[in-house]
Amino acid sequence: MDGLLFNAFIYLCAAVIAVPIARRLGLGSVLGYLIAGIVIGPVIGLVGAETEEIKHFAEFGVVMMLFLVGLELEPKLLWEMRARLLGLGGLQVLITAGLITGIAMLLDVYWSVAIAIGLIFSLSSTAIVLQTLNEKGLTQTSGGRSSFSVLLFQDIAVIPMLALIPLLALPELAGDQAGAMHTSTVTDHGYSLVEGLAGWAYALVVLGAVAIVVLGGHFLSRPLFRFIAASRLREIFTASALLLVIGIALLMTLVDLSPALGTFLAGVVLANSEFRHELESDIEPFKGLLLGLFFITVGAGIDFDILFGDFTTIIGLTFAVMLLKAGVLLFLARVFHLERGADWLFTLSLAQ
Repeated sequence: MDGLLFNAFIYLCAAVIAVPIARRLGLGSVLGYLIAGIVIGPVIGLVGAETEEIKHFAEFGVVMMLFLVGLELEPKLLWEMRARLLGLGGLQVLITAGLITGIAMLLDVYWSVAIAIGLIFSLSSTAIVLQTLNEKGLTQTSGGRSSFSVLLFQDIAVIPMLALIPLLALPELAGDQAGAMHTSTVTDHGYSLVEGLAGWAYALVVLGAVAIVVLGGHFLSRPLFRFIAASRLREIFTASALLLVIGIALLMTLVDLSPALGTFLAGVVLANSEFRHELESDIEPFKGLLLGLFFITVGAGIDFDILFGDFTTIIGLTFAVMLLKAGVLLFLARVFHLERGADWLFTLSLAQ
């Protein structure tokens, strides 16, 4: 049996059964969703080739989550976080990427590939960390805020990383590794407003897109939402909230920026809006469902043949990376004087 209704039934059924059991056992919803995906995917085989396509759609839950986080942060609070955002986040990415790059080169990995590995493993999962902190009620604690600062910097750092990694694959840099790396820079992202532009023109277009988000959110959102609210139709307000998030995400995609960062910025701009609570209540259910679907597809997409084919090496390298990241995070927590308890929350949250 196949088809949209059957797949929807399987995904929802897996979530409804696995997540409450995982929560009751104290494992959290994220692990529950992952286990549900593993069961319906690799174990039973009820879902298959469509999983990757659904995952790309469900990733929009992360975009919605960053929008909601932004709604909780007034610009004043974001400015107060600047030291941890730039200092803590910047040092975490630089030190972790540097150490992993060095170790990879000691293991005879070519330098350009080692840099790519270091950059990738310096990052953490925004979706997993923020979802877990929200469930545990730890978002507003010192450790939770510090974790969010680093995650936000990582999301910003992804932009130059995505520009750098294709350059590392150029034949003159990749050396003997060129044949093993994808040197093509052609992507399938659809229409782009910045493709082929000179550096100064690219910067102007990006700044223009950010200005549209900031100025539009500040000056246009209030009269627009008042007009919509006057219709007294809740579903139209919900549609407007979704239109806002999707429109900003689309704009950021057209200028090759992170959709999550764009919607986060919009959320910060709207944090003082009189319609903030209505926006939160309308977006929250969609965010929860899409994030859950995303985690299920991650579990369903695990290839256990690869895992068990080289189990010792994979598990060993996984724990080695996590221990290295934990060491860097704990060191930075002490340098930035995070109190006891908050330092361990910060370390354990971001080490994955």
